[in-house]
Amino acid sequence: MKLGRLNHVGVATPSIEASIAFYREVMGAEVIREPFDLPAQGVKVCFVDTPNSQIELIEPLGEASPIHGFLAKNPAGGQHHLCYEVPDIHEAKAWFEAKGAKVLGEPRIGAHGTPIFFVHPKDMGGVLTEIMETPHDH
Repeated sequence: MKLGRLNHVGVATPSIEASIAFYREVMGAEVIREPFDLPAQGVKVCFVDTPNSQIELIEPLGEASPIHGFLAKNPAGGQHHLCYEVPDIHEAKAWFEAKGAKVLGEPRIGAHGTPIFFVHPKDMGGVLTEIMETPHDH
């Protein structure tokens, strides 16, 4: 397996609306996608396009959200994860597991509508890492 394209940087935020304003007014973002809920993952997400990647803004949908705990430790929000693309999600999962990395759960459908999984930060140089099957429209 080879390191794939960086698809996005996940940024946890207590307010997607405030973050949208920041990326538009301070960072000069021109393309900001419409926020949408992902109830199965307990989050609301919004993608900010950059010339070579995206920023995924992530807001918790309640106290059961995995982002809720992150924001309890980081009230202003901050970088939550990096997401890399792979051609085959199941091959990638087997590869990481064979390397002894802790894969967090089974592949599931992510915000881009393609299968994803996460790898524990302790096995990824301290960075929570999302692995995502490359969207078919790429």
